[in-house]
Amino acid sequence: MAYEWKFKARPYSDEEAKKLLSSVVSPETSDWHYNKHHKGYVAALNTIENGLESTDRSAANGNYSEVGELKRRFTWNHAGTLLHDVYWEVLGGDGDVSNGPDVKAAIEKEFGSVDKWKEDFKAAAMAAKLSGWGLLVYDQLYSGRLLNVLVDEHQYGAIWGGIPLISCDVF
Repeated sequence: MAYEWKFKARPYSDEEAKKLLSSVVSPETSDWHYNKHHKGYVAALNTIENGLESTDRSAANGNYSEVGELKRRFTWNHAGTLLHDVYWEVLGGDGDVSNGPDVKAAIEKEFGSVDKWKEDFKAAAMAAKLSGWGLLVYDQLYSGRLLNVLVDEHQYGAIWGGIPLISCDVF
């Protein structure tokens, strides 16, 4: 039986989003981005899971195979889902970093100041292309550091073992 992916609700309703996010995104864009675009990644994951149930794995090869295409689309849609989950979770706060003293201290330790972190984060986000992201990640498996990274097309440039803490969709 195929695994069923569930859509994670953002921490505010569609109506709350219209007011909460109005200074950064129009209500129409927020509604489309969440209710069509983001939900589409979850729907695609479920379609892919069902396809993987019956695909012929013995036909796998590097030129073209159904299993290869399904696996590629799986990583794309999985990353799109996860990054949007983080995006909605952090979007809409008041921007006061003192509300997260542990994160603030970690940012200051790694980047020297919150302003220097913001400068680097913005630069990473602006340098992303296609379906790109600026991310603050915790590099759990390798350096133990906070890193600002850019990720193109949801997955190119991702840090293995990097846990996204803040995501900025630059779609």
